[in-house]
Amino acid sequence: MNKCVHKGCGKTFSDPDEECIFHPGWKCCKPRVLTFDEFLSIPPCTNGRHSTVDDTPTVEPTSKPQDTEDAVPPPPKPIAITNGRSSSPLATQTPQAPQQPVSAPSALPPESDSDDPSVVVPAEKTCRRRGCTAASSADTGSSKRDDEDCVYHPGQALFHEGTKGWTCCKRRVLEFDEFMKIEGCKRKKRHLFVGSGKQDVGEEALQTVRHDFYQTPTTVIASLYLKKVDKQRAKIDFATPTDIVLDLPTADMKRYKTTLPLFAPIDIAKSTAKIMGTKVELTLIKLEIASWSALRSDEERTNEITQVGPAGRA
Repeated sequence: MNKCVHKGCGKTFSDPDEECIFHPGWKCCKPRVLTFDEFLSIPPCTNGRHSTVDDTPTVEPTSKPQDTEDAVPPPPKPIAITNGRSSSPLATQTPQAPQQPVSAPSALPPESDSDDPSVVVPAEKTCRRRGCTAASSADTGSSKRDDEDCVYHPGQALFHEGTKGWTCCKRRVLEFDEFMKIEGCKRKKRHLFVGSGKQDVGEEALQTVRHDFYQTPTTVIASLYLKKVDKQRAKIDFATPTDIVLDLPTADMKRYKTTLPLFAPIDIAKSTAKIMGTKVELTLIKLEIASWSALRSDEERTNEITQVGPAGRA
């Protein structure tokens, strides 16, 4: 069995004519995301054949990639002091310590540490652990999984001032392709393909989320700040001119479900919603050209006044 080296594939194959779906480069797709896990989940966009040689076009690096694991900024030079005075005009300046990379947040634990034996593992399912690209086969069974060796990164991806690496490893590289090749630093028996298989268990119900809005004479643009909303399962229904029904589940086991009572009626046929990485943006078309002093009809008024039309003379 051979392993395909195309970006976004990484599957094992025996038939060289088997179809391969991959990314010809890391800039080939339009979707833009905020987290590294979301980036890795972008579906491949190109069809071809599996290959053991990376034949995708590459961009020549501007500088030679090199590990910066042992690179340490030089310490500040000492300043000679004579009779309480410095011989250098820079003596009055306080030496500053070299800036240290900001560590990423600690790694979140996976949904489950291992696959539930009662859940069937579908074919071509990629391991959920970071850095492991192993895919399940059609004949994956509990009796054959004892030989699996999962090599992965328990930490988070860390990008800082041009260097790339993982919070769990010391190695740092400059090029993204080199970063993707950093071998995992931890081993575990059996891959994590499906976890517990029960993604709705233990889901946290959110009673409220932070929101704000701004407006023009004809439109209200509102933002509901909720990260990682699942676009496939989310439901946003402009039910009536004064009510929006929201059901917003997230990838980190949270759910915001409510009916949003609006301050004034809107045109439900022209109003739209857009799910982003950190928020849900609502573009609401007013039925009346009037200022909204609040977004919701059940919240305190802001006393904000929006001028409609040209200003008059004093």
